[in-house]
Amino acid sequence: MPQVRDIETEKRLLASMGAEVRPGDAPNSPPSVAAGSPIPWPNNEIVKTMRASSLVLGPLIARAGVARVAMPGGCAIGGRPIDLHIKGLEKMGATITQEHGYLEARVEQLHGAHLLFDKITVTGTEDLLMAAVLAEGETLMENCAREPEVADLAALLTAMGAKIEGAGTSTIRVQGVSRLHGAHYRINPDRIEAGTFLVAGAITGGDLTVANCNPEHLSAVIAKLQEAGARVDILGPIRCACAPANSFARPASLPKNTRLPTDMQAQYMALATQARASA
Repeated sequence: MPQVRDIETEKRLLASMGAEVRPGDAPNSPPSVAAGSPIPWPNNEIVKTMRASSLVLGPLIARAGVARVAMPGGCAIGGRPIDLHIKGLEKMGATITQEHGYLEARVEQLHGAHLLFDKITVTGTEDLLMAAVLAEGETLMENCAREPEVADLAALLTAMGAKIEGAGTSTIRVQGVSRLHGAHYRINPDRIEAGTFLVAGAITGGDLTVANCNPEHLSAVIAKLQEAGARVDILGPIRCACAPANSFARPASLPKNTRLPTDMQAQYMALATQARASA
């Protein structure tokens, strides 16, 4: 698991909902989570600090039938509404009210539904996928996000007993099950963490090798680094090497539509500040 602040925040959030989060037995060994009966009112001071906290809404409704969650915060790029989460859960039978910065949701039993996203949303796809695996009947999700994290989440849920088809494509089909069970799972390497180090190597003009990453998940980042003049070598399936750029493009030449993951845009902007003319 990546050693970043959001992971530590998520651990505290899970603990506030009654989960037991245990560290590994030895340094760098994996942690474990034991979730008994969830508390449907998470620590909303934690929720307000992190955008990813919106992901507790679907699982809490599915497991507890009720949830009271603050609107998530922690995003410096502006408002990022969760209306698609709400719309999908309502289609699955939940009643959701919103007032004073809080969402309150209730349902007897979620049921399968046909969910067509108005626009592609990663957290919306993930949140409703987690709700759908415990819903009664079949859920068909269309115009889904296809990011590696969505497919990775589906693989974990499948290891826990869920029935999911099509994860990683725009159409996901879920057959609800009555309960999930524990599992031992190795998550994908964090492509944002790996991409950040690659960009840092290009900015500082250093030679850098990033191990334990998945180059297939970094194709957009690598392409933009190469356009900026950096040399990126793929050393097998789990290593990337970034050599300094001989000459970055002028700022005006750096592409404005980068198609980078949202969480890589700030790093790319930092790289753009170092752009200079060719010799």
